[in-house]
Amino acid sequence: MSATPVTLIGLGPMGQAMVRTLLKAGHPVTVWNRTAARAEGLVAEGATLAASPAEAVAASELVVLSLTDYQAMYDILGDSTDALAGRTLVNLSSDTPDRAREAAAWAASHGAAFLTGGVMVPAEMVGTEAAYVYYSGPSEVFEAHRPALARIGTPRPLGEDAGLAQLMYLAHLDVFLTSLSALMHATALLGSAGVSATEAVPELLPTLADIPAMLRAGGDVGAQIDAGEHPGHLSTATMMGATADHIAAASATAGIDLTLPRAVQAHYLRAIADGHGKENWTRIIDGIRRPRANG
Repeated sequence: MSATPVTLIGLGPMGQAMVRTLLKAGHPVTVWNRTAARAEGLVAEGATLAASPAEAVAASELVVLSLTDYQAMYDILGDSTDALAGRTLVNLSSDTPDRAREAAAWAASHGAAFLTGGVMVPAEMVGTEAAYVYYSGPSEVFEAHRPALARIGTPRPLGEDAGLAQLMYLAHLDVFLTSLSALMHATALLGSAGVSATEAVPELLPTLADIPAMLRAGGDVGAQIDAGEHPGHLSTATMMGATADHIAAASATAGIDLTLPRAVQAHYLRAIADGHGKENWTRIIDGIRRPRANG
C-alpha cells in the first residue's frame, strides 16, 4: 500500500524537518512557501514544488500548515478556498485557542476538515522517538490521517475541541518560557556579584531538572489541587512567600529587572492575605485563577 500524499505549506526549520521526515518514510510530498528558494534542497531530495497555494492544496487530501500564526493561513489560502473542499487542513502553527476554533469554522465553511496541532519538540527532533504532537478536532478525521501524522511524532489526541491542542501547546510553552526567563533572571542576579554566566548557568540548571522529583515527593500534586486540598505538608505559602520577598529585595539591591520576582511575590502575598499562609504553596493557584480586578 502506497504512503499517503501530503502537502506541506510553510518551509521554516520546522516545516523543512517535517518534509524530510515524510519523504524518508516514503510519502509523496508537495510543498509551497512564499520564498520558493527555501524549497530547493527539499526538491532535490524528492519533494514537488507547487507553483501556487491552490496547486499545493489540490495535490493532496492531507494539507499540513507550518506557519508563523493562523493569520498566515488566511493570507496564503484566502484566494484558494475553492481548492479546500474535501481536504483536511492540519494547522501546526502557534496561535490562541479561540483562533484555532475560528479557523476550524472557516475551514468547514469551505468544505474542509480541520485539525489543530502543537508540535512539542524543536525541529531537529521531528521524526524521532522523542517527538510528540498534540492534536484536537474530529476524531474520525484524526484517525484517518493518524499513520501519516505519526511520522512527525507520536500523536497525542486530546478530543474534539479544536482549541484544546493549541491550549495544551501554550500551557507547555508557559512553563518553558517562564523557566527560561527565571534562568536568565537568576543568571543576572548572580552576575551582579561578579559571577559569570559561564559559572552561573551550570550551577542553576540542576534546579530545573530537580523540580519533577520535588513535586512527586509531595504526592499527586495535580490530584490534590483538583480536590481543593493544600494541607501544608509541602513548603507553605508563608515559607515560599518569604523566599519570594528575599529574591525581590536582592534583585532591587542588584539593580536588575523586578518584573518577574514581583510577579512571583504577588502570588504568595495574595495567598497569605486570603488566609492560606499555613497551606501548601499550591494555594497560589486560587489567585491565579481569580485575579483581583485591580491586580
